[in-house]
Amino acid sequence: MEQKANIKFCVKLGKTFSETYELMQKVYGDDCSARLNVYNWLKRFKTGREDLNDDDRPGRPEASNRAELVKKVREIIAVNGNFTVRMLAEELNSSTGTIWKILTDDLAKRKVCACFVPHHEDQKIARVEPCKDIISTAENDPDFFDSIITSDET
Repeated sequence: MEQKANIKFCVKLGKTFSETYELMQKVYGDDCSARLNVYNWLKRFKTGREDLNDDDRPGRPEASNRAELVKKVREIIAVNGNFTVRMLAEELNSSTGTIWKILTDDLAKRKVCACFVPHHEDQKIARVEPCKDIISTAENDPDFFDSIITSDET
């Protein structure tokens, strides 16, 4: 904002682009705006623009209620962890980037093969009960492990 104000000041003084950019580099050094940005703002101020704020940008707005979206993703993943990011995005009418950020940042999950693996303490605790069931079944039935079929999914 400060640099834009200084560009506007140089325009009011009648400075050329080269003079303005040279002054900006002297004042701001490495923090100076890019040459093209200085040129674009100089051109805007020369055509009569007074506002220093950026123009509104077109595009998809950020989800208005991210907390609600996080809650929905958490519920879907709790029921079925085999949803892909694309499937979740279609289900919730959102972008894949937003869903990915929710899964990795908000829900602290990381991708392993085709499903997301829980990493929070409460999620790990929820996996203990089925493991205890398997152990008790194995202790009671000596042929239990013979009934397990393993294979490579790839």
